[in-house]
Amino acid sequence: MVNIDNYNFKGLKALIRVDFNVPMDKDFNVTDDSRIQAAIPTIKKVLADGGAVILMTHFGRPKSGPEDKYSTKHLIPTLSKLLGMPIKHAPNCIDAEAVLACGTLEMGEVLMLENTRFNPEEEEGDKVFSEELSQLGDVYINDAFGTAHRAHASTAVIASYFDVGEKMFGYCMQGEVSAAEKVMKDAERPFTAILGGAKVSDKILIIENLLNVANNIIIGGGMAYTFFKAMGGNIGSSLCEMDKLDLANSLIKKAKAKNVHIYLPVDSIIADKFDANANTKVSDNMHIEDGWMGLDIGEKAVKEFCDVIANSKTILWNGPMGVFEMDKFSNGTKQIALAIADATSKGTYSLIGGGDSVAAIHKFNLADKVSYVSTGGGAMLEFFEGKELPGIKAIRG
Repeated sequence: MVNIDNYNFKGLKALIRVDFNVPMDKDFNVTDDSRIQAAIPTIKKVLADGGAVILMTHFGRPKSGPEDKYSTKHLIPTLSKLLGMPIKHAPNCIDAEAVLACGTLEMGEVLMLENTRFNPEEEEGDKVFSEELSQLGDVYINDAFGTAHRAHASTAVIASYFDVGEKMFGYCMQGEVSAAEKVMKDAERPFTAILGGAKVSDKILIIENLLNVANNIIIGGGMAYTFFKAMGGNIGSSLCEMDKLDLANSLIKKAKAKNVHIYLPVDSIIADKFDANANTKVSDNMHIEDGWMGLDIGEKAVKEFCDVIANSKTILWNGPMGVFEMDKFSNGTKQIALAIADATSKGTYSLIGGGDSVAAIHKFNLADKVSYVSTGGGAMLEFFEGKELPGIKAIRG
Protein backbone atom coordinates (compact mmCIF):
# COMPACT_ATOMS: atom_id res chain seq x y z
CA MET A 1 0.00 0.00 0.00
CA VAL A 2 1.26 3.49 -0.91
CA ASN A 3 2.28 5.74 1.98
CA ILE A 4 1.26 9.37 1.46
CA ASP A 5 4.57 10.54 2.97
CA ASN A 6 6.49 8.93 0.13
CA TYR A 7 4.23 10.10 -2.67
CA ASN A 8 4.92 13.14 -4.86
CA PHE A 9 1.75 14.86 -6.08
CA LYS A 10 3.51 17.32 -8.37
CA GLY A 11 1.37 17.96 -11.44
CA LEU A 12 -1.40 15.64 -10.22
CA LYS A 13 -5.01 16.23 -9.23
CA ALA A 14 -5.73 14.41 -5.98
CA LEU A 15 -9.33 13.33 -5.46
CA ILE A 16 -9.68 13.33 -1.66
CA ARG A 17 -12.64 11.84 0.19
CA VAL A 18 -12.91 13.83 3.42
CA ASP A 19 -15.47 13.72 6.21
CA PHE A 20 -16.75 17.29 6.55
CA ASN A 21 -20.07 16.22 8.06
CA VAL A 22 -19.84 18.89 10.76
CA PRO A 23 -22.43 20.66 12.95
CA MET A 24 -23.71 24.08 11.90
CA ASP A 25 -25.94 26.71 13.47
CA LYS A 26 -28.96 28.24 11.74
CA ASP A 27 -26.75 30.89 10.11
CA PHE A 28 -24.51 28.22 8.52
CA ASN A 29 -21.61 28.80 10.88
CA VAL A 30 -19.61 25.65 11.63
CA THR A 31 -19.79 25.07 15.40
CA ASP A 32 -17.15 22.32 15.56
CA ASP A 33 -14.48 22.30 12.85
CA SER A 34 -12.39 19.42 14.23
CA ARG A 35 -13.19 17.11 11.29
CA ILE A 36 -12.21 19.81 8.82
CA GLN A 37 -9.01 20.50 10.73
CA ALA A 38 -8.20 16.78 10.64
CA ALA A 39 -8.01 16.88 6.82
CA ILE A 40 -5.81 19.97 6.56
CA PRO A 41 -2.44 18.12 6.73
CA THR A 42 -3.40 15.90 3.78
CA ILE A 43 -4.60 18.84 1.70
CA LYS A 44 -1.44 20.81 2.49
CA LYS A 45 0.78 17.87 1.55
CA VAL A 46 -0.74 17.70 -1.94
CA LEU A 47 -0.49 21.47 -2.42
CA ALA A 48 3.08 21.62 -1.09
CA ASP A 49 4.14 18.98 -3.62
CA GLY A 50 2.70 21.07 -6.45
CA GLY A 51 -0.57 19.24 -6.95
CA ALA A 52 -4.24 20.26 -7.00
CA VAL A 53 -6.99 19.12 -4.65
CA ILE A 54 -10.55 17.98 -5.41
CA LEU A 55 -12.58 17.37 -2.26
CA MET A 56 -15.56 15.03 -1.90
CA THR A 57 -17.72 14.78 1.21
CA HIS A 58 -21.22 14.04 2.38
CA PHE A 59 -22.92 16.61 4.60
CA GLY A 60 -26.06 16.02 6.64
CA ARG A 61 -28.83 13.66 5.62
CA PRO A 62 -30.52 14.99 2.48
CA LYS A 63 -33.65 12.95 1.83
CA SER A 64 -34.23 13.22 -1.90
CA GLY A 65 -31.76 15.20 -3.92
CA PRO A 66 -30.26 18.65 -3.33
CA GLU A 67 -31.21 20.73 -0.28
CA ASP A 68 -29.60 24.13 0.17
CA LYS A 69 -28.99 23.66 3.89
CA TYR A 70 -26.85 20.63 3.10
CA SER A 71 -24.81 22.25 0.33
CA THR A 72 -21.06 21.98 0.75
CA LYS A 73 -20.81 25.66 -0.21
CA HIS A 74 -21.55 26.39 3.47
CA LEU A 75 -18.32 24.61 4.42
CA ILE A 76 -16.11 26.79 2.24
CA PRO A 77 -15.68 29.82 4.57
CA THR A 78 -14.32 27.59 7.35
CA LEU A 79 -12.05 25.59 5.04
CA SER A 80 -10.83 28.76 3.34
CA LYS A 81 -9.95 30.29 6.69
CA LEU A 82 -8.09 27.18 7.86
CA LEU A 83 -6.10 26.90 4.62
CA GLY A 84 -5.64 30.64 4.17
CA MET A 85 -6.66 30.53 0.51
CA PRO A 86 -9.75 30.74 -1.71
CA ILE A 87 -11.68 27.52 -2.38
CA LYS A 88 -13.57 26.81 -5.59
CA HIS A 89 -16.96 25.09 -5.60
CA ALA A 90 -18.63 22.80 -8.12
CA PRO A 91 -22.44 22.74 -7.83
CA ASN A 92 -22.55 19.00 -8.53
CA CYS A 93 -20.33 15.90 -8.46
CA ILE A 94 -20.37 14.44 -11.95
CA ASP A 95 -22.30 16.71 -14.33
CA ALA A 96 -20.67 18.65 -17.19
CA GLU A 97 -20.08 21.65 -14.94
CA ALA A 98 -18.25 19.53 -12.35
CA VAL A 99 -16.16 17.83 -15.03
CA LEU A 100 -15.24 21.25 -16.47
CA ALA A 101 -14.37 22.63 -13.02
CA CYS A 102 -12.06 19.68 -12.34
CA GLY A 103 -10.60 19.76 -15.82
CA THR A 104 -9.65 23.44 -15.63
CA LEU A 105 -8.37 23.28 -12.06
CA GLU A 106 -4.83 24.65 -11.85
CA MET A 107 -2.06 23.16 -9.73
CA GLY A 108 -2.09 24.74 -6.26
CA GLU A 109 -5.87 25.19 -6.29
CA VAL A 110 -8.58 23.51 -4.20
CA LEU A 111 -12.04 22.61 -5.48
CA MET A 112 -14.91 21.28 -3.39
CA LEU A 113 -17.54 19.17 -5.09
CA GLU A 114 -21.18 19.38 -4.08
CA ASN A 115 -22.55 16.98 -1.44
CA THR A 116 -22.05 13.40 -2.65
CA ARG A 117 -25.33 12.37 -1.01
CA PHE A 118 -27.32 14.66 -3.30
CA ASN A 119 -26.91 11.69 -5.64
CA PRO A 120 -28.72 8.49 -4.51
CA GLU A 121 -26.02 6.48 -6.28
CA GLU A 122 -23.57 7.49 -3.53
CA GLU A 123 -25.19 5.47 -0.74
CA GLU A 124 -26.12 2.70 -3.18
CA GLY A 125 -22.43 2.21 -3.99
CA ASP A 126 -23.30 2.51 -7.67
CA LYS A 127 -20.42 1.41 -9.90
CA VAL A 128 -21.16 3.76 -12.80
CA PHE A 129 -21.34 6.75 -10.46
CA SER A 130 -18.14 5.59 -8.73
CA GLU A 131 -16.30 5.31 -12.05
CA GLU A 132 -17.46 8.76 -13.14
CA LEU A 133 -16.17 10.22 -9.87
CA SER A 134 -12.84 8.44 -10.32
CA GLN A 135 -12.30 10.15 -13.67
CA LEU A 136 -12.18 13.57 -11.99
CA GLY A 137 -8.74 12.99 -10.47
CA ASP A 138 -5.39 11.32 -11.10
CA VAL A 139 -5.01 9.76 -7.65
CA TYR A 140 -7.46 8.85 -4.88
CA ILE A 141 -6.93 9.59 -1.19
CA ASN A 142 -9.34 8.33 1.46
CA ASP A 143 -9.04 10.62 4.48
CA ALA A 144 -12.55 10.01 5.82
CA PHE A 145 -12.30 7.48 8.64
CA GLY A 146 -15.71 8.57 9.91
CA THR A 147 -17.31 6.95 6.85
CA ALA A 148 -14.94 3.99 6.51
CA HIS A 149 -17.68 1.59 7.66
CA ARG A 150 -19.87 2.55 4.70
CA ALA A 151 -19.49 0.77 1.35
CA HIS A 152 -20.55 3.93 -0.49
CA ALA A 153 -19.41 5.08 -3.91
CA SER A 154 -16.95 7.76 -2.79
CA THR A 155 -15.73 5.93 0.32
CA ALA A 156 -14.99 2.46 -1.02
CA VAL A 157 -16.24 1.49 -4.49
CA ILE A 158 -14.33 4.31 -6.22
CA ALA A 159 -10.99 2.84 -5.11
CA SER A 160 -11.38 -0.10 -7.51
CA TYR A 161 -10.99 2.31 -10.43
CA PHE A 162 -7.48 3.34 -9.36
CA ASP A 163 -4.35 1.22 -9.64
CA VAL A 164 -2.62 0.13 -6.42
CA GLY A 165 -0.04 2.89 -6.79
CA GLU A 166 -2.72 5.57 -7.24
CA LYS A 167 -4.71 5.15 -4.03
CA MET A 168 -3.78 5.67 -0.39
CA PHE A 169 -4.85 6.80 3.07
CA GLY A 170 -4.62 10.47 4.00
CA TYR A 171 -2.99 11.52 7.28
CA CYS A 172 -6.26 11.51 9.24
CA MET A 173 -7.25 8.04 8.03
CA GLN A 174 -3.70 6.78 8.57
CA GLY A 175 -3.68 8.11 12.13
CA GLU A 176 -7.09 6.64 12.95
CA VAL A 177 -6.25 3.17 11.66
CA SER A 178 -2.86 3.21 13.37
CA ALA A 179 -4.37 4.25 16.72
CA ALA A 180 -7.15 1.67 16.56
CA GLU A 181 -4.78 -1.16 15.61
CA LYS A 182 -2.30 -0.17 18.32
CA VAL A 183 -5.05 -0.63 20.90
CA MET A 184 -6.78 -3.72 19.50
CA LYS A 185 -3.80 -5.60 18.09
CA ASP A 186 -0.65 -4.37 19.81
CA ALA A 187 -1.67 -3.09 23.25
CA GLU A 188 0.89 -2.77 26.01
CA ARG A 189 -0.52 -4.39 29.15
CA PRO A 190 -2.43 -3.97 31.38
CA PHE A 191 -5.02 -2.92 28.77
CA THR A 192 -8.15 -1.31 30.21
CA ALA A 193 -11.28 -0.63 28.18
CA ILE A 194 -13.76 1.87 29.63
CA LEU A 195 -17.29 1.55 28.27
CA GLY A 196 -20.20 3.80 29.04
CA GLY A 197 -23.41 4.96 27.46
CA ALA A 198 -27.05 4.06 27.81
CA LYS A 199 -27.53 0.54 26.50
CA VAL A 200 -25.79 -2.81 26.80
CA SER A 201 -27.30 -3.70 23.42
CA ASP A 202 -25.23 -0.94 21.77
CA LYS A 203 -22.00 -2.39 23.15
CA ILE A 204 -22.57 -6.18 23.06
CA LEU A 205 -20.24 -6.83 20.13
CA ILE A 206 -17.57 -4.48 21.51
CA ILE A 207 -17.62 -6.17 24.93
CA GLU A 208 -17.44 -9.63 23.36
CA ASN A 209 -14.51 -8.61 21.17
CA LEU A 210 -12.72 -6.86 24.05
CA LEU A 211 -12.99 -10.01 26.18
CA ASN A 212 -10.36 -11.46 23.83
CA VAL A 213 -7.88 -8.60 24.15
CA ALA A 214 -8.43 -6.52 27.32
CA ASN A 215 -7.29 -7.21 30.88
CA ASN A 216 -9.89 -4.94 32.47
CA ILE A 217 -13.28 -3.70 31.31
CA ILE A 218 -14.81 -0.80 33.23
CA ILE A 219 -18.55 -0.38 32.70
CA GLY A 220 -20.36 2.84 33.58
CA GLY A 221 -23.29 4.91 32.38
CA GLY A 222 -26.85 3.69 32.03
CA MET A 223 -25.76 0.29 30.75
CA ALA A 224 -24.32 -0.60 34.17
CA TYR A 225 -27.78 -0.87 35.76
CA THR A 226 -28.77 -3.75 33.49
CA PHE A 227 -25.86 -5.67 35.02
CA PHE A 228 -26.95 -4.83 38.58
CA LYS A 229 -30.52 -5.86 37.81
CA ALA A 230 -29.20 -9.12 36.36
CA MET A 231 -27.31 -9.74 39.61
CA GLY A 232 -30.52 -9.37 41.60
CA GLY A 233 -30.13 -5.76 42.63
CA ASN A 234 -32.86 -3.17 43.13
CA ILE A 235 -32.10 -0.36 40.67
CA GLY A 236 -35.17 1.83 41.20
CA SER A 237 -36.13 3.73 38.06
CA SER A 238 -32.66 3.49 36.54
CA LEU A 239 -32.29 2.66 32.88
CA CYS A 240 -32.50 -1.07 32.28
CA GLU A 241 -32.89 -3.41 29.31
CA MET A 242 -35.00 -6.17 30.80
CA ASP A 243 -34.51 -8.38 27.76
CA LYS A 244 -30.71 -8.25 28.20
CA LEU A 245 -30.44 -9.59 31.77
CA ASP A 246 -29.36 -13.07 30.69
CA LEU A 247 -26.87 -11.51 28.31
CA ALA A 248 -25.38 -9.40 31.10
CA ASN A 249 -24.89 -12.46 33.28
CA SER A 250 -23.36 -14.42 30.40
CA LEU A 251 -20.88 -11.60 29.71
CA ILE A 252 -19.79 -11.66 33.36
CA LYS A 253 -19.31 -15.44 33.17
CA LYS A 254 -17.35 -15.19 29.92
CA ALA A 255 -15.10 -12.53 31.47
CA LYS A 256 -14.32 -14.78 34.46
CA ALA A 257 -13.56 -17.69 32.15
CA LYS A 258 -11.14 -15.54 30.17
CA ASN A 259 -9.63 -13.99 33.32
CA VAL A 260 -10.81 -10.51 32.31
CA HIS A 261 -11.80 -8.31 35.25
CA ILE A 262 -15.11 -6.48 34.77
CA TYR A 263 -15.49 -3.44 37.03
CA LEU A 264 -18.98 -2.16 37.72
CA PRO A 265 -19.63 1.07 39.68
CA VAL A 266 -20.35 0.22 43.32
CA ASP A 267 -22.27 3.45 43.90
CA SER A 268 -24.17 6.15 42.00
CA ILE A 269 -25.40 9.69 42.24
CA ILE A 270 -29.14 9.06 42.09
CA ALA A 271 -31.92 11.53 41.30
CA ASP A 272 -35.66 11.62 41.82
CA LYS A 273 -36.18 12.63 38.20
CA PHE A 274 -34.25 13.05 34.94
CA ASP A 275 -33.68 16.76 35.34
CA ALA A 276 -30.75 19.13 35.87
CA ASN A 277 -32.47 20.46 39.01
CA ALA A 278 -33.50 17.09 40.46
CA ASN A 279 -32.94 16.16 44.10
CA THR A 280 -29.91 13.92 44.44
CA LYS A 281 -28.17 11.62 46.88
CA VAL A 282 -25.67 8.77 46.87
CA SER A 283 -26.71 5.13 46.76
CA ASP A 284 -25.18 1.68 46.66
CA ASN A 285 -26.05 0.32 43.21
CA MET A 286 -27.59 -2.90 44.52
CA HIS A 287 -30.05 -0.95 46.66
CA ILE A 288 -31.44 2.04 44.77
CA GLU A 289 -34.77 3.19 46.17
CA ASP A 290 -37.91 2.93 44.09
CA GLY A 291 -38.62 6.17 42.24
CA TRP A 292 -34.92 7.09 42.08
CA MET A 293 -32.54 6.63 39.16
CA GLY A 294 -28.78 6.51 38.76
CA LEU A 295 -27.45 9.36 36.59
CA ASP A 296 -23.74 9.33 37.43
CA ILE A 297 -21.17 7.12 39.14
CA GLY A 298 -20.46 7.86 42.81
CA GLU A 299 -17.22 8.68 44.62
CA LYS A 300 -16.39 5.07 45.54
CA ALA A 301 -16.77 4.02 41.91
CA VAL A 302 -14.69 6.99 40.78
CA LYS A 303 -11.86 6.02 43.13
CA GLU A 304 -11.89 2.36 42.10
CA PHE A 305 -12.03 3.17 38.39
CA CYS A 306 -9.27 5.79 38.67
CA ASP A 307 -7.02 3.31 40.50
CA VAL A 308 -7.45 0.81 37.64
CA ILE A 309 -6.75 3.53 35.07
CA ALA A 310 -3.60 4.65 36.93
CA ASN A 311 -2.21 1.12 36.70
CA SER A 312 -2.95 0.66 32.99
CA LYS A 313 -0.53 0.92 30.09
CA THR A 314 -3.17 1.08 27.34
CA ILE A 315 -6.60 2.68 27.67
CA LEU A 316 -9.59 2.69 25.34
CA TRP A 317 -12.48 4.96 26.36
CA ASN A 318 -15.85 4.68 24.66
CA GLY A 319 -18.85 6.19 26.40
CA PRO A 320 -19.51 8.53 29.36
CA MET A 321 -20.07 7.49 32.98
CA GLY A 322 -23.29 9.44 33.37
CA VAL A 323 -25.42 12.26 32.00
CA PHE A 324 -22.38 14.51 31.69
CA GLU A 325 -24.32 17.10 29.67
CA MET A 326 -25.91 18.13 32.99
CA ASP A 327 -23.30 19.63 35.34
CA LYS A 328 -24.85 17.95 38.38
CA PHE A 329 -24.14 14.54 36.81
CA SER A 330 -20.85 15.27 35.04
CA ASN A 331 -18.34 14.60 37.82
CA GLY A 332 -17.89 10.88 37.17
CA THR A 333 -17.14 11.39 33.48
CA LYS A 334 -14.86 14.34 34.29
CA GLN A 335 -12.86 12.39 36.87
CA ILE A 336 -12.39 9.49 34.45
CA ALA A 337 -11.21 11.95 31.78
CA LEU A 338 -8.75 13.54 34.23
CA ALA A 339 -7.47 10.12 35.30
CA ILE A 340 -6.89 9.12 31.68
CA ALA A 341 -5.05 12.40 31.03
CA ASP A 342 -2.88 11.84 34.12
CA ALA A 343 -2.06 8.26 33.10
CA THR A 344 -1.20 9.48 29.60
CA SER A 345 1.26 12.02 31.03
CA LYS A 346 3.06 9.10 32.67
CA GLY A 347 3.43 7.08 29.48
CA THR A 348 0.12 5.26 29.05
CA TYR A 349 -1.34 5.12 25.53
CA SER A 350 -4.93 6.40 25.49
CA LEU A 351 -7.46 6.32 22.67
CA ILE A 352 -10.75 8.18 22.97
CA GLY A 353 -13.23 6.72 20.49
CA GLY A 354 -16.95 7.30 20.08
CA GLY A 355 -19.07 10.43 19.87
CA ASP A 356 -19.99 11.03 23.51
CA SER A 357 -16.50 10.29 24.84
CA VAL A 358 -15.05 12.67 22.28
CA ALA A 359 -17.62 15.32 23.26
CA ALA A 360 -16.67 14.81 26.92
CA ILE A 361 -12.92 15.05 26.39
CA HIS A 362 -13.47 18.32 24.52
CA LYS A 363 -15.92 19.63 27.13
CA PHE A 364 -13.28 19.22 29.83
CA ASN A 365 -10.52 20.66 27.58
CA LEU A 366 -8.41 17.51 27.76
CA ALA A 367 -8.16 16.56 24.09
CA ASP A 368 -4.49 17.55 23.99
CA LYS A 369 -3.76 15.53 27.15
CA VAL A 370 -4.58 12.10 25.69
CA SER A 371 -2.79 10.11 23.00
CA TYR A 372 -5.47 10.10 20.30
CA VAL A 373 -9.02 11.40 19.87
CA SER A 374 -10.91 9.67 17.08
CA THR A 375 -12.97 11.61 14.52
CA GLY A 376 -14.99 8.53 13.57
CA GLY A 377 -17.89 7.50 15.81
CA GLY A 378 -19.65 4.67 13.97
CA ALA A 379 -16.52 3.58 12.12
CA MET A 380 -14.47 3.32 15.30
CA LEU A 381 -17.27 1.38 17.02
CA GLU A 382 -17.39 -1.15 14.18
CA PHE A 383 -13.61 -1.46 14.25
CA PHE A 384 -13.77 -2.24 17.99
CA GLU A 385 -16.45 -4.82 17.23
CA GLY A 386 -13.95 -6.61 15.02
CA LYS A 387 -15.66 -5.84 11.74
CA GLU A 388 -13.80 -5.27 8.48
CA LEU A 389 -14.36 -1.68 7.32
CA PRO A 390 -15.01 -1.29 3.55
CA GLY A 391 -13.13 2.03 3.36
CA ILE A 392 -9.99 0.43 4.76
CA LYS A 393 -10.23 -2.77 2.72
CA ALA A 394 -10.73 -0.76 -0.50
CA ILE A 395 -7.28 0.77 -0.10
CA ARG A 396 -5.40 -2.09 1.51
CA GLY A 397 -7.01 -4.84 -0.52
